[in-house]
Amino acid sequence: MMAEKTLKKPKSRTGVVVSDKMDKTAVVSVERRSPHPVFKKIITTSKRYYVHDENNQLHIGDRVKIVEGRPLSKLKRWRLGELLEKAQE
Repeated sequence: MMAEKTLKKPKSRTGVVVSDKMDKTAVVSVERRSPHPVFKKIITTSKRYYVHDENNQLHIGDRVKIVEGRPLSKLKRWRLGELLEKAQE
């Protein structure tokens, strides 16, 4: 019997653009809320992802959905899924 290959659904995250100074790259901060293991207080932790932005369309403050993909450089493993909300001018 041959083993069947199943395609996994790529991971996705929603976050806010915090830097757009690089060419074709944006930095997106994703916040995650989870309870402290001992004290059970809700803690907000954030992580920054380098995201491939082919058309340089992202600006600071935009809410975006990012999707995991193959490595594009040393730090970039995420690409832009969709622009959810533009930043307030």
